[in-house]
This record gives sequence, C-alpha cells and structure tokens, in this order.
Amino acid sequence: MKCMYCGCLESKVVDSRLNEDGTSIRRRRECVNCGKRFTTYETVEYTPIMVVKKSGNRQAFDVNKIRAGVMKACEKRPVSMYDIDKVINNVQKQVYNSLEQEITSSEIGDLVMEELKQLDEVAYVRFASVHRQFKDINTLLNEIESLVQLKETLTSDGKKGKTEKKQ
Repeated sequence: MKCMYCGCLESKVVDSRLNEDGTSIRRRRECVNCGKRFTTYETVEYTPIMVVKKSGNRQAFDVNKIRAGVMKACEKRPVSMYDIDKVINNVQKQVYNSLEQEITSSEIGDLVMEELKQLDEVAYVRFASVHRQFKDINTLLNEIESLVQLKETLTSDGKKGKTEKKQ
C-alpha cells in the first residue's frame, strides 16, 4: 500500500479489525520508510449487476434505491431501522446470490414485496401500490383481499398461532 505521506510502496500492517457489520476490514498500517501511520479499508468487490428497467434501459444495481423505497413504504410505521436494514440486506443477498449479471426491476420489486409482506402489512401495500402501479381502487382492494386470505390461511394452519377474539 502506498504511503500517503512519502509515497513509499512498502508498509506493514500494525492492526486489523473487522467493522461492525462485517462487510469490511479496517487496517492500521505503518510506512517502513517514514514510520508514519495511516488507515486503509478492505472491502469485497462485487461484480456489477445491471438492472433492466421496464423501458429497456439498463443501469447499475444500487442498493440505495431499494433503501429509499423501503424507507418510504415504512414511513410512520412501527418498523425499526434494524428491521429495514435486514430487509435491504436480504434483498441484496438474493440479488447477488442469483449469479446473474442482469436482473429486471420488477424482479427486485417482487423480492422487496416478499420481505415487506412478512415485516409490515401496511408497508407491503404501500410498496405494492407503487411497484405494481395500481390503476384503481379495485386493484388495491384485490391485493388487500389476497393478503387477508394469506393471513387467514396461515392462522388456520397453525403456523402463526390462532388468535381468538374476546367478547
């Protein structure tokens, strides 16, 4: 690693630490020529994935766009930043684990919707209304009905535990 002070190409690693989320390593280095210390970060280099938009245009995959959409859907909802980050990380992992160089924006939207469906129903419907471009109230009602049916199916199967109403 090139020293930022004297330009020498030789340095030794004094200390290495994994960052909090485990995505990079912080290395403290010392130049063998001038003895000054500096910090470098080592991160994984991802192969670029292109997102194919509905118009046919292609652009680089940007996890910040997913973050913005999820944050907007979860706005004013009782959803923690930890849970939002978990959704984003799960979607990002699924995109990179697909091992494809291109993915459609609708596939990414579907991945986000699956994660939000499990997290918060209102955030799911908000995101779905934009992602699926609901044209009228009937389309929205159909989506809500399918969500209610899914919830009833899960409850009657005993997967989530049956809740009884008190009279």
